[in-house]
Amino acid sequence: MSVKDIDHVEWYVEDLEKSVTALRRDYGFHVAGPGPDRGGDCRSMLLRHGQITLLLTAAVAAGHPAAEFVRRHGDGVAAIAFGTDDVRAAFEMAVAGGAEPIAAPASGTALVSGFGDVAHRLVERAGPVPGRADRPGGLFTVLDHVAVCLPAGQLDATVRFYGDAFGLRQVFDERIEVGGQAMLSTVVQDQTGTVTFTLIEPDPALQRGQIDDFLDAHGGAGVQHLAFRTDDIAGSIRALADRGVGFLTAPPGYYRTLLTRLGAIDKPVGELEELHVLADRDRWGELFQIFTRSAHKRRTFFLELIERQGARTFGSANIRALYEALGGEHAPMTLPA
Repeated sequence: MSVKDIDHVEWYVEDLEKSVTALRRDYGFHVAGPGPDRGGDCRSMLLRHGQITLLLTAAVAAGHPAAEFVRRHGDGVAAIAFGTDDVRAAFEMAVAGGAEPIAAPASGTALVSGFGDVAHRLVERAGPVPGRADRPGGLFTVLDHVAVCLPAGQLDATVRFYGDAFGLRQVFDERIEVGGQAMLSTVVQDQTGTVTFTLIEPDPALQRGQIDDFLDAHGGAGVQHLAFRTDDIAGSIRALADRGVGFLTAPPGYYRTLLTRLGAIDKPVGELEELHVLADRDRWGELFQIFTRSAHKRRTFFLELIERQGARTFGSANIRALYEALGGEHAPMTLPA
């Protein structure tokens, strides 16, 4: 019994009202209702945009797990919920595959361990999620992938864990070395390509880099970013910029060599440079991506917008391209591996 989709992502936050307001104002999420009743020691709110569902939870009592999570990591992803047709079978498979049981199946849900302090909720629904539908003018459609930073030496075991516990298969792996630092990346995915995790670890034999910085600031393994897919990245960037969202920028040299590196692409290079959109190509097609400036207190979490035109990979060639465009200096951007 394997998982079939990401039902929702739960963020633990310090200030529920502030976080909900920011996601509504900056990213166009709408409030779908209060979260599930879990007693009086926390408050939750459901937000949706397209097919993306976020559950924001803040502790009211010091004993709630959200209080300790925020103390250790700051606001962040604490649970990733997998949809399943049979929660009991999924729970049994996960535990047999190495996940620690946290909450046994009850009322269509269960909870097991994942990586670091991030858990996985298993959710069995009798019908469609209420209110989960595209709205006219949506800026993004689905959760494309989740990027996870792991301490050195944990990548291979984590890949095996997701295969054994949740039926995710390895579809891509790469070592990326730029300058004196390197990272290793493996992508695991369900059979339909709906659930995608990009798992990244640093190479401790070389210089410390951005993944080490994340692990230090976050306090261990965690979600570095969520990637939201869009059908029109230029339109989404302009709309979000009008709302006050800031994006990371690329140097002019990146665009001077873009056509040499990729050949003819679907979008005008001038527009990509104006908006600081990155481009890449694999054997299936093209992708276009951009990353928001982190608004996190520890600078350990941000969002990505990605438009896919057939491409199935994740733009890792952009790390090298940016490095070269900057003349060998450390690229001032955090990119997925």
